[in-house]
Amino acid sequence: MKFLHISDLHLGKRVNEISLIEDQKYILAQILNAAEQNKVDGVLIAGDVYDKSVPPTEAVQLFDEFLVQLCALKIPAYIISGNHDSAERISFGGRLMTSSGVFFSPVYAGCVTPISLEDEYGPLNIYLLPFVKPAHVRRFFEEEEIASYTDALRVAIKGMSIDAAARNILVTHQFVTGSTRSESEEVSVGGTDNVDAAVFADFDYVALGHLHKPQNCGERIRYCGTPLKYSFSEAKDEKTLTLVECKGKGQVCVELLPLAPLREMREIRGSYEDLTRKSYYEGTALCTDYLRVTLTDEDDITDASARLRVIYKGLMELRYDNARTRKNAEIGGATEVEKKSPKELFAEFFELQNNAPMSKEQSELVSSLIEKIWEEEV
Repeated sequence: MKFLHISDLHLGKRVNEISLIEDQKYILAQILNAAEQNKVDGVLIAGDVYDKSVPPTEAVQLFDEFLVQLCALKIPAYIISGNHDSAERISFGGRLMTSSGVFFSPVYAGCVTPISLEDEYGPLNIYLLPFVKPAHVRRFFEEEEIASYTDALRVAIKGMSIDAAARNILVTHQFVTGSTRSESEEVSVGGTDNVDAAVFADFDYVALGHLHKPQNCGERIRYCGTPLKYSFSEAKDEKTLTLVECKGKGQVCVELLPLAPLREMREIRGSYEDLTRKSYYEGTALCTDYLRVTLTDEDDITDASARLRVIYKGLMELRYDNARTRKNAEIGGATEVEKKSPKELFAEFFELQNNAPMSKEQSELVSSLIEKIWEEEV
């Protein structure tokens, strides 16, 4: 059996107040075309269908049209909710849609019933586990020790009663320890959302969502990444579709299919005079691509953003790199601040206020409070 593994569509997303709905419509058409050309037996959508739990109308309409076209091609879809989605909204009407080949993960209720398929190699089970936090799992397994995301996934998977002799695919949405994040993702508090890959040992393939950079977490555990670039940290990434073929037990092949966006995301830098010279931009895609522009002029250019947008329609972000901004960066350390966890930032603030570092007891208290806040966040 062959499946397309996609995730993190983030339909309805805006980057620097620019709507990407047209770009998303364009890339979904490519996904449909790839599904048809490769004669896949299903599309695995590993969460974050929408960018917000209450998505805009045009995002809902776009996903609705995508599913209608998949159904017209007689290609089933297996869909879970991610941390950006509302599990209740994603699952609404799900039981009615199964007859059309659209399978939504229900709100997690302590068990996951597999969708069973069969081919010449025998049975294949697809488990749809939506994004869950320890608190979601703990309420159904009060007798279990669930102190971390790894514990939560371990217990949730144990409750699935997996037939290890059959082929098993898990579609889920979590952060696996050691994976690489992008700027466009929500960063957890102090790494509390880490999941050890060992909890997935019983699956032949794990279709992950959550991280925007395509990457493997072992031979059979994979993030397919976003089909579009959603931050300039991804500007040099090559976006692809993940085609997964499951043959006999333990025989899984992965092929990457290229994706071409409607508009690229690029970074350019130079003086205002250089960047507005026709010989620089004429005949290139820079005038329509999404851009982060860094001006190297020592003096600020009046109305630079508005004036540059006359040429560069997709200007998303304007920065300066000069003696003044470099000095400010040294003083403020903004880049370093972004890399620090909330616990580290709080510890630095505490020391500044009290002229002494936190004690071990204070540090442990802050860690537990931060973890509790993160875990209970809706």
